[in-house]
Amino acid sequence: MTGVHENSDARAADLPTDEERRLLRDSVRGLLAQAWPVAEAVERGVDPAALRRLWTLLAGQGITALGSDPAEGGVHELLVVLQELGRAACPAPLIDAGLLNLALADRSDDAPEIDRLLAGMRNGNAYACLSFGDADLARRTGAISLAGDRISGRLDFVEGAIAATHFAVIVGDGSALAVVRGQAAGIAITPTRAMGMDGLCRVDLHDVPADVVALGRERVRDLLSISRLAHAARAWGAADRSFELVVQYAKDRRQFGQPIGRFQAIQHKLADNLIALRAVHASLDNAAAHHDRRVDDWRSFAAAAFAQASSSLRQVSLETHHAFGAIAYAEDHEAPRHFRRVHLDVVRHGGERAAHEELAARYLDEEPAELPELDLGESANAFRGEVRAWLAEHWPAHRREAYEASEHAHRDHEPQFARELGETGWLGLTWPARFGGQQRSPYHWMAFLEEMNRVDAPRAGAPIQAAAWMSFGQPEQQARYLPELLRGEVMYGMWYSEPDSGSDLASIRTSAVRDGDEWVINGQKIWTTTYWADYMWLAARTDPAAKPPHAGISMFVVPTDTPGITRKPIRTMYDGEFCNTFFDDVRVPADALVGEPGRGWEILTGSLGTERAFVGAGILMKLASQFAEMCEYIRGLEVDGRPLRLDPLVRDTIGGHAARIEAGRQLALECVRILARGEMPTWEAAVTKVFAGELMERFHESALDILGMEATLSAGAAGAPMHGRLEQKLRHSLMWVISIGTNEIQRSLIAQRALGLPR
Repeated sequence: MTGVHENSDARAADLPTDEERRLLRDSVRGLLAQAWPVAEAVERGVDPAALRRLWTLLAGQGITALGSDPAEGGVHELLVVLQELGRAACPAPLIDAGLLNLALADRSDDAPEIDRLLAGMRNGNAYACLSFGDADLARRTGAISLAGDRISGRLDFVEGAIAATHFAVIVGDGSALAVVRGQAAGIAITPTRAMGMDGLCRVDLHDVPADVVALGRERVRDLLSISRLAHAARAWGAADRSFELVVQYAKDRRQFGQPIGRFQAIQHKLADNLIALRAVHASLDNAAAHHDRRVDDWRSFAAAAFAQASSSLRQVSLETHHAFGAIAYAEDHEAPRHFRRVHLDVVRHGGERAAHEELAARYLDEEPAELPELDLGESANAFRGEVRAWLAEHWPAHRREAYEASEHAHRDHEPQFARELGETGWLGLTWPARFGGQQRSPYHWMAFLEEMNRVDAPRAGAPIQAAAWMSFGQPEQQARYLPELLRGEVMYGMWYSEPDSGSDLASIRTSAVRDGDEWVINGQKIWTTTYWADYMWLAARTDPAAKPPHAGISMFVVPTDTPGITRKPIRTMYDGEFCNTFFDDVRVPADALVGEPGRGWEILTGSLGTERAFVGAGILMKLASQFAEMCEYIRGLEVDGRPLRLDPLVRDTIGGHAARIEAGRQLALECVRILARGEMPTWEAAVTKVFAGELMERFHESALDILGMEATLSAGAAGAPMHGRLEQKLRHSLMWVISIGTNEIQRSLIAQRALGLPR
């Protein structure tokens, strides 16, 4: 647990696989279903004999040895089992055992009693409870004094003390561990009711003989980080189980003649819960994987995961009960025990506040302020460095500043830069080789986007249209249009939305009528941002009688200088432009049709699916860059002679955003994994888009809380922070919630496709 960097790919080869973790999860779930019935969980949780019986069964499956050897089962596997214990409302002391295994397995001292404890935990005979005492980050967790080999004091909030064969506590200056026998003279155990249930205890110790082992302060701090992850994992399991129950309830419960899961309010509430649960799960997985692979920054990932869990899981618990209504008030329902578990676990070790402070220290007090690099695998990680070096040469600060000062900066496109980028071949990074592409993985594309956003480079290429040309274009069209895209010579925009057809694109009215060797287009498109592009992708109705309506839509490629097109640009609130476009007998050749007549909906949704897989990732990468810039700016400010970075509100805000951005990045990475398997993320991409878009809004709103009126200063105003980008990005953030499918539409998609709620 030193945090020394190793080759992550090589280390991962020695660790359990995702498939092995799935088998472990299924095995533990099966065991608990038989040995720990949820209906009896409350009574069994305060029955010493029942707790010890279950502990013996877990030991029989090797569960109690987790943490001893990462190759056999490290923190990642520990969290998998704890999620199952949370689902089953089971308080077995696996957190304590895992921490003791991690702390003691590789020591070199001679301590026979400690060896007997470890052996006893592994065979199920020892049931140990661990407390951090006054080394904890929380208030009132206990205080223990050490005199020679004897300890005295008290421990608070000890779970499972009534069944303990041993107690372990951090002592001295927070660098040693003392172990005492549970039946030793001088120990008094007092049950403490918390969150309306039993299970926690106060343990008083008076002159109790102890075996003491030196650990070191750094190791104790690491154990605290892992303990937070472990408690968050158990809380996640509880929240997930309750959520699973309420989703089924929404399908079964009928009101006003239909399932309540058909009501949009319920669908969106449950979609939000799913988003929160997936964000926490992704963060926990990431932190555990980095710990077990001994990759630098695992502690930051762990703090971010616990902070995200602390706020999100409590909200999920509340919203779950709101959806259940009165039925879940009853103590004979399963939901109340999960509500309690979540709230008890996520306030451990100082809760969200302490985790935010740890993250604030990382980003406001240390160098550099950038978030840790995403681990995309050895090849993509190396490619990231190649892209970074190229951008340092081709998009240096002075070139960026000159572009930002130009009149076309709002277009997010610089033709010369696009052509330079085209020379690298990276605009075809993931294209098949037969189309001139480099045929690299989605992880490489993620690395490319990450670096482009890090330096705020202008966009180039047209991934949506490129994907559609490769999938639906005729060979002649592919030969004509793909090479110029690959070289960065052209830009594409989209003529989709109409005055009465925003999210409901199946209702478009713009028509295209065949006239000999031409198509004649009439109608109107609105809200077009890239209206100045070389080509536009235009959706038009070619069969007005088609049923269903989307079956009559076809797709066309239209040069923007085609006669009959009238464009009326409109200035947007974020200093950009979009355009109303009118088509009056616009004639295009027959080969402007993409694919076949009537396949426009298939082309539209298929190509947008590729874009949506990365749209959330793009937002989060922009956020990560802006977060680092804002942290750097705050570091240099003083208010009344005191550094602004020391303000408690500022630190809490920055810590919270660090956790949320990290959770979002992990959601984006899950979409990349799906793409890498050759599949298309649908609702998963929607989850990331909703999370990212709304986080973009909240992040820039928080700048107003931190900086006040100063944050409202626009570019060109004297003293505008970050050249006015803070307030401009706030105005721009609204677009990310609305564009490429509004977040309300995305929530409905999540509810219906991921949760199976009725339309």
